[in-house]
Amino acid sequence: MENGHSQWITSEAARLDVQHWRARSCAILTGIGTVLADNPQLTVRSIPDARQPLRVVVDSQLRMPLDARITQGGACLIAYATDSLQRAVYWQEQGVAVFQAADAQGQVCLTTLLKHLAQLQINEVMVEAGQSLNGALMAQQLVNELLLYYAPKLMGGQAQNMLAMPSLTHMAQAVDLTITDIRHLGPDIRVMALPNYAPARS
Repeated sequence: MENGHSQWITSEAARLDVQHWRARSCAILTGIGTVLADNPQLTVRSIPDARQPLRVVVDSQLRMPLDARITQGGACLIAYATDSLQRAVYWQEQGVAVFQAADAQGQVCLTTLLKHLAQLQINEVMVEAGQSLNGALMAQQLVNELLLYYAPKLMGGQAQNMLAMPSLTHMAQAVDLTITDIRHLGPDIRVMALPNYAPARS
């Protein structure tokens, strides 16, 4: 909600579906905001003998809490831009990989990060993040496919957005989606869609 209160929105069937998508992914990408707010582990659960994907956290100022659950129970990589708290060496000593990639704004360069993951032979990355990282990935046209889960709930006009996007002034600025699949998962609906990005202007 707008005040930060969070609870399950979708049903158990939809949440189990997410577990299957995690299991087929090579890595799960999230942001430090999600870690600080929810302290998730982002491991595969409810699927016996499933492999655990690499958990990747975009943490520009390397603020990862020392007891963060995401750094436990499997491989984790923290992508950062600056290390004013001098934590990079600590995390390496704990067996957590770190990768520095700063852009001109002092944030993690997402393109560089994804290229690094490709060099690690990671070819499918699932993003489970908040609106800031989701919006940045969409703005940079780095999202290939969307999995949208809709629960039959009205949460009000001030609930937090799925992704942060600048206000649009013309419908032509909207990102068109091509829907490739729609199915019911218990009371919920899952929509798979491909974003149709406008060509970059030269």
